[in-house]
Amino acid sequence: MPAFAYRGRNAAGDVVTGTLEGATPAAVADLLFGSGVTPLEIRSAPEGAQKKTETGEARGLMALFAEKIGHVDILLFSRQIYTLLKAGVPIMRALSGLQESSQNQAMRHLLGQIRESLDAGRELSVSLARHPKVFSAFYLSMVRVGEMTGRLEEIFLRLFDHMEFERFMHTQVKSALRYPSFVVTAMAIAVFIVNLWVIPAFAQVFKGFGAELPLMTRILLGFSEFTVHWWPVIIGGVIIAGFAFTRWVATPKGRYQWDRIKLRLPIAGKIVHKATMARFARSFALAARSGVPIIQAMTTVAMTVDNAFIADKVEKMRDSVERGESILRAAVGARIFTPTVLQMIAVGEESGALDDMMEEVAGMYQSEVEYELKTLSQQIEPILIVMLGIMVLILALGIFLPMWDLGRVAMKK
Repeated sequence: MPAFAYRGRNAAGDVVTGTLEGATPAAVADLLFGSGVTPLEIRSAPEGAQKKTETGEARGLMALFAEKIGHVDILLFSRQIYTLLKAGVPIMRALSGLQESSQNQAMRHLLGQIRESLDAGRELSVSLARHPKVFSAFYLSMVRVGEMTGRLEEIFLRLFDHMEFERFMHTQVKSALRYPSFVVTAMAIAVFIVNLWVIPAFAQVFKGFGAELPLMTRILLGFSEFTVHWWPVIIGGVIIAGFAFTRWVATPKGRYQWDRIKLRLPIAGKIVHKATMARFARSFALAARSGVPIIQAMTTVAMTVDNAFIADKVEKMRDSVERGESILRAAVGARIFTPTVLQMIAVGEESGALDDMMEEVAGMYQSEVEYELKTLSQQIEPILIVMLGIMVLILALGIFLPMWDLGRVAMKK
């Protein structure tokens, strides 16, 4: 990942400089804003810094199989630091205790680096921002708000609840999509095996009939013959297509298009959409309740929805609000909310309790997602049965029709 040298001002107005890794200058700017630094200049780092970065990446490749810092590690960190801060334990002592008790070597190393950064006089949000791969911009923004308001322990508790909600939604959606994906994959493998070994055996029998075969049988034999002769090309094509798809999704345009397609998938699309909207509503409620300005809240929330299409809609909402429009009008223009949700946003905006209404929206979406997941098997099973029936019908007609014709001819003789 490229390195960028930046120059900016912190909350005290002092000029700060440094180097951060990021995909683009805009990504580095988001990290700086999240850590409380207003960037004045962002440019590509000198070659020396780039070489250091490349050396670090080489060391990272050597540590490919080392322990990683996962979502659960940050989840536990947020809960533990909240408990210690609430008990009146100083931040340095709290981090020292967490470092000694952590079972993850990577997490222990991270906590040690955070302590060193705090010893150097940096704020906690700035120290966390030095690890953008571990702490998201939303997380950093919330910690910064906690420092400014003096409610850091409360912020960590809210972040824990938010991350626990994120983990629940991600796990539920992933588990719900696992069964249909497995069934479809198994059916594809079965078709491949039948075409490679089963149908060729019947083809030898059909050659001795000396009669014209039915259309369905000729189609099956042709497809089977193609599979037998070109199976390496088919497998190679599937691998190349999978690699190309991965590279395409990794691009901003590809990610946007794929996230948009996911929302339109039958059955699964509405689950992904509701889960994404629940994540947006919960993040927005957390940011608004913690005192984050609406414009900044929408900017940071757009980074948490994990869907480029919805994130683009949220950013357009932010632009509309920035131009002076109401949140309700911006939400209507986004066209991603149901009339019920729009009504709740209107009530929240009029009563000044928008954070409470967005919390209710998140709860409503979460309940709908849980219901959809419970009934998912009932919705998918008929479709899978029909697909399996069609596949069996095609195979049966293609294989047994010639045998039935042969039996009728034998009976006439």
